[in-house]
Amino acid sequence: MKYTRNLLAVLFTSLTLASCAGEQKTEDGWTDLFNGKDLTGWKPVAGTATFEVVDGTIEGSAVAGSPNTFLITEETYGDFILELDLKIEHSSSNSGVMARGQFDPAARDGKGLVFGYQIEADPSERAWSGGVYDEARRGWLYPLDLNPEAKSAFKMGEFNHYRIEAIGNEIKTWVNGQEVAYVVDDMDKTGFIGLQVHSIKKPEDAGRKTTFKNVKIQTENLEPKAFDKDIFVVNNSLNSLTEYEKNNGWKLLFNGQNSDGWKGAYKETFPESGWSVNEGLLTIAATDGSESTNAGDIVTKEQFSAFDLTFEFRLTEGANSGLKYFVTLSEGNKGSAIGLEYQVLDDDNHPDAKMGIEGNRTMASLYDLIKADKQARFIKPVGEWNKGRVVVTPDNKVAHYLNGVKVLEYVRGSQEFRDLVAKSKYAKWENFGEATEGHILLQDHGNEVSFKNIKIKTLK
Repeated sequence: MKYTRNLLAVLFTSLTLASCAGEQKTEDGWTDLFNGKDLTGWKPVAGTATFEVVDGTIEGSAVAGSPNTFLITEETYGDFILELDLKIEHSSSNSGVMARGQFDPAARDGKGLVFGYQIEADPSERAWSGGVYDEARRGWLYPLDLNPEAKSAFKMGEFNHYRIEAIGNEIKTWVNGQEVAYVVDDMDKTGFIGLQVHSIKKPEDAGRKTTFKNVKIQTENLEPKAFDKDIFVVNNSLNSLTEYEKNNGWKLLFNGQNSDGWKGAYKETFPESGWSVNEGLLTIAATDGSESTNAGDIVTKEQFSAFDLTFEFRLTEGANSGLKYFVTLSEGNKGSAIGLEYQVLDDDNHPDAKMGIEGNRTMASLYDLIKADKQARFIKPVGEWNKGRVVVTPDNKVAHYLNGVKVLEYVRGSQEFRDLVAKSKYAKWENFGEATEGHILLQDHGNEVSFKNIKIKTLK
């Protein structure tokens, strides 16, 4: 009996040591996920790129014809702080770190598919390292057009230090100490840690190396690191603000519960019909497709001059709407009130997309003035949510963004701007678009369109 107990104790100790061989807890509360000797605790999935231990590092090598390959932890994690060093030797070797990653072994005819939050390592001229990408699912959550100062943090051919915090519904990233991305999202609460070797386009790039070392994690007594700078937050929770956003001057223009803060254009009250607030969405009902002749446009009661404005919109097939800014309500015109317009449009199914000059009436364009320079991969299809953003700085520089990517910029009141106005539908209004302040407007164009997460920050 005593012999049996001793044997069981020996077996239990052996199993415990084996299971922890890839994880070694240090005195400061960190746990090493890589023991520096072998890949115990890790497994490669989804591709045929190779991983091996070389001089105390994990060296991943690209393989021609392979999809993205990931070396993932056998254990999954919920809340954590992860730090590691990552080196890329060639511009073809895009990489990344999966945080709360997911794996479907049955996908792609049994070859498997990794998906979920990925913290980017981008050695290209785009330089979006540290941004947050939703691998094989929603695409970019935090492209670095939202934080251009961080584009210089990553160094090609050197080890770059990554810090990733995934605590609750917040993901924050640093590269070489530079604050990079801040995402609020609740799609995945747990998952594995993964190291990526990206697919390659050219056979001659086979064998290119991506190297990882010093991979460690904290899962207990977490102390989040505060951002010192005012970093833009991608907040995917419904009509809410983090304390960080509030402290940096953001406020909701739509509270998700009622029409407080809004009224009908040229009216004293909110429209009695047409516009509705339901389940956190602000929606204009479909009518006959005509411009502002039914429920009519709505405007903020407050006026703004320099600001950072974000909103999300969901189109129905063939829908047309718009968000206007610097709306003064002084023109007395019939139809929609006059203002600079961020176009909200189904480019594929509404005829307005083919009107105007060289596409300047398409989604995210400055309507009838400047075409949005956008790629199809950054446009969400009809029925899904697109994120709009308009930034107006005190010196009258203006930028439009679509899903986090800057698609146009101009200067209000510049000669170039006035030349564009002179050959547009706005030419008949003196000093169009140059008011010192104005309302924000959402347009009724007779089609069903929904809005949410409308928030603004005054810039000084």
